[in-house]
Amino acid sequence: METTRILLADDHALVRQGLRMILDSEPDLAVVAEAADGAEAVESVCGGGAEPGGVDLAVLDIAMPRMTGLQAAREISRRAPQVRIIMLSMYDNEQYFFEALKSGASGYVLKSAADQDLIEACRAAMRGEPFLYPGAMTALIRDYLQRERQGERLPDSILTPREEEVVKLIAEGNSTKEIAETLFISVKTVDRHRSNILAKLGMRDRLELARYAIRAGLVEP
Repeated sequence: METTRILLADDHALVRQGLRMILDSEPDLAVVAEAADGAEAVESVCGGGAEPGGVDLAVLDIAMPRMTGLQAAREISRRAPQVRIIMLSMYDNEQYFFEALKSGASGYVLKSAADQDLIEACRAAMRGEPFLYPGAMTALIRDYLQRERQGERLPDSILTPREEEVVKLIAEGNSTKEIAETLFISVKTVDRHRSNILAKLGMRDRLELARYAIRAGLVEP
């Protein structure tokens, strides 16, 4: 089993200790570095003293001194795009959530639910999938519905009917295996369809495909 190497950044040592216990209790997750602010997090991931490829995933608190988690996420996304990012927050706040997405995060976890959600979010991020708690998904849908009402042009589909089926099933949260079983095709074929779809749409992951599916009317909000 391949171990995901995690940087954990939070300005409260007791919080870091608690989160580290949650993560290190899992055989496939290991905290290999800690930071007390965003600047330390960036240095740990991107700095000259960092081991190349030493961190796979950065778990960043949104509110930190010196450099916030959002600022750190933007810098890490720019300098080390291969590193996945999850934001931690005390706040169920739409603005923070959307800023986290814009900063390059693929997951948004509320600290109040970290003991249930953090492990799942880490694993989803490493699979290239988003982790969004229910309130965040509601906000995401509301945002795109508002854009549509304001007359923003939705993209014309350049996908084949089969590719649209795959996008729809991805957006509905189905795994690759479940999609293969539903469409009576192989897992390898699903992977090929997904790669072709991402290339056609210029997208990177499931989160962007979910946004596209909502805007293109492939899934009902």
